[in-house]
Order: sequence, then structure tokens, then C-alpha cells
Amino acid sequence: MGIFERYLTVWVALSILAGVALGHLFPGLFQVIATLEWARVNLVVAVLIWLMIYPMMLKVELSCLKDVSKKPKGLMLTLFINWLIKPFSMAALGILFFQYIYAGWLPAQDAQQYIAGMILLGVAPCTAMVFVWSHLTDGDPNYTLVQVSVNDLILVFAFAPIAGLLLGVTKITVPWETLLVSVLVFVVVPLAAGLLTHHLFFASKPAEDLERFANKLKPTSMMGLLLTIVLLFGFQAKIITAQPTRVLLIAIPLLIQSYGIFAISYGLAKLLKLPHNVAAPAAMIGTSNFFELAVAVAISLFGLSSGAALATVVGVLIEVPVMLSLVAFANRTRSWFAPAPQV
Repeated sequence: MGIFERYLTVWVALSILAGVALGHLFPGLFQVIATLEWARVNLVVAVLIWLMIYPMMLKVELSCLKDVSKKPKGLMLTLFINWLIKPFSMAALGILFFQYIYAGWLPAQDAQQYIAGMILLGVAPCTAMVFVWSHLTDGDPNYTLVQVSVNDLILVFAFAPIAGLLLGVTKITVPWETLLVSVLVFVVVPLAAGLLTHHLFFASKPAEDLERFANKLKPTSMMGLLLTIVLLFGFQAKIITAQPTRVLLIAIPLLIQSYGIFAISYGLAKLLKLPHNVAAPAAMIGTSNFFELAVAVAISLFGLSSGAALATVVGVLIEVPVMLSLVAFANRTRSWFAPAPQV
């Protein structure tokens, strides 16, 4: 591993501190960056995430996608966790903590808002960053692409009904632009770029040449990750320091949800005897969240300064540290799974 991968936890911790510090020192700069949006998707963050995803997309082979239907277990596991377990476990944890464990500590109206924010996170499985987590665990790029694409398709139809059911409202204003733009920017564009690169420059060359090229891009990918962390924590610097107790209270059930969902997914993947390069991404997809969509819906439904919006923002704050810890765990437990079959 290179210096970025070997000391990634250290770089992430420094990036978090840098983001909070810079957010306080240069709030105007972060406000300007925050305004650079298209359909509530920040364009600067989108470019950085695109840089993270592109190296993995280089390894996607369209000719191999048809083979996924011959190995449906990983896809079925992802769908089961994302749509039958995760939304309802998130709602249950929100109710348990904010209506019972935290009873008397928070105003009832704020507690309900935090539950709503957790529910919105739970109904939005990851789209973009899961490619990064899959890449860091040497996941199968073709299988990961199919898992994410199928979930995105279901998300279009299932997000509003499930969110409405759990929130107890009948009309959810889904920002369709945010949903569609996110899929376009985080899936379609990097996939097209990867396929085009493969076709134009590596189609007639040995696979090792493409692998070497992708490896050369790893530092760029890691820098994209670290700069994304700086920006996310810079955007929320004032919230972190102004309401540290509230942030901690919200973070606790979100952490339990994240590690719990990963444990269930990873355990089921082992029982299903999935290869590690399918099992790890399958567990990551269920654990991670489509925070751009959750934040956008929370703001549109409850307002920018609402407790629901704060809860989704806390989801953003814990996302990267939690997922990196799970990446490290998945890499250490590679021997638990059968090796991927050789093609």
C-alpha cells in the first residue's frame, strides 16, 4: 500500500480537524463553495467524488455484466437489507432513543424532528461513495455497478412511499432533480468516462496496463476523498461547535444503525458463502447513505434550520469515519470468505 492507504485514518482525522478549523477561519469561502450547486448537489463535492469513483470505473467490463444474473445472491442480499431492513431499523432506533432513552433531555418537538431526519437517512441507500468503499476493499467493480444501479432504480419508486409511511405523512416532496442529477453525476458520467478510456486507450493492450494506470490514479482518488472530508466538515463547522451535545446525541443511534446493518449484511454474506469481493461491497451499500438526497428532502419538508435537517447533516459527518473503519475491518477479515473465482 502507498502512504495514503497505509495512514488513511491519520489523514482523515487531520482532514476533519482542518475542515472544522477552516470553516471557522474562512466561513465566507465555504459559503461561496456551498452556493455552487445544481439541483442541491454541490458541484465541487461532485467533482471530488467523481475523481474518487473514476479509477474503479476503469475496471468495469460491460461484457461481464451479464454474468451477474448467474450470481444473484449478492444482489438479493443488498435489496433485502436496503428495502426490508434498513428503513425500519432506523425508524425503530430513532423512536427508541428520542422517545424513550433521551426522554426528558430534549423538547418533544425536537425529538420528533430528529427521528424524521434519521428516517430519511434510512430510506436513502448509498449511490456515489459506495464505489469508493468497494474500491478500497478490492470489490468486484462490475457487480458493485449492478448493485448500485438496481438500487437507484428502486429508489426512484420506493423512496417516497416508504418515507411517507414511516414519517406518517401522505405527501412527500421528493426533489426529483436531486435524485436524477446525483445518479447522472455519480454513476453515469464516471462510468461513461471509464468505458471510454478503456475503449480508446486500453482495448488492445494487456490487462496489466490498465491496472497500472488505475494504480497511478490512487493518490488522486485519495486526495479527492480527503478534500471532500475537509469541505463537508467545513460546511458544518458552526453546527459542530454550536451544538456539540445535540450532534453527539444524534450520532449515537446513527452509529449503532451503521455498525448493526453492516454486521447483519456481512454475516448474511458469509452464510450465503459469497466471495469477499461481492460480500464487502454488499455490506457497504446497506451501511452507507445517499446523504445528498436525505439532506435535500429534510430541508424541503422541514426547513433549513430544522432538527430533521440537523440529523441528516450528522449522518454526513459520521459517514466517512464509520465507513473507513468498516473498510479496514472488511480487509482484515478477507480470510473469512472464499476467494473470488478466477475468470
